[in-house]
Amino acid sequence: MCNRRQVLRGVTAFAGGMLGLRGALFSSDLHAAEHYEIMHTDAEWRKLLTSQQYKILRQAGTERPFSSPLDHEKRTGVFVCAGCKLPLFSSQTKFDSGTGWPSFWKPLDNAVEKSTDTTFGMTRNEVHCRRCGGHLGHVFDDGPPPTGLRYCMNGDALIFIPNT
Repeated sequence: MCNRRQVLRGVTAFAGGMLGLRGALFSSDLHAAEHYEIMHTDAEWRKLLTSQQYKILRQAGTERPFSSPLDHEKRTGVFVCAGCKLPLFSSQTKFDSGTGWPSFWKPLDNAVEKSTDTTFGMTRNEVHCRRCGGHLGHVFDDGPPPTGLRYCMNGDALIFIPNT
């Protein structure tokens, strides 16, 4: 007999795997038609990013749940975009959502933009870096107070910079 947490982890793992296919199915740059402060050619992005970062940031892929060390990061600091180093989230807004991805209840001011994602027959709010357009994850309305939001981010789209 499965308990609720086991079912949630199974569903989360399945969804993460299916969303990961999105990056493999769409090879073009995610927001190529838009203009951002930081823009590179596809070849330049491939040189600047690891293959996993490229898959997530430029092709809207998703890492496997529970695979990112940033999910368990507890130090004080800031999470920046792996593509352009823009500060995105403060560690003060990070919480353990139990989903297997780093989660935050609020981004830093003027850090992210949202767009509608209708892949896989569902409508979600995609979150991307406002400076380079990199795909970060999605935002859901099942987070904690004070915002009630859960910014569910891919750890490979972020770099953690601890306070010194």
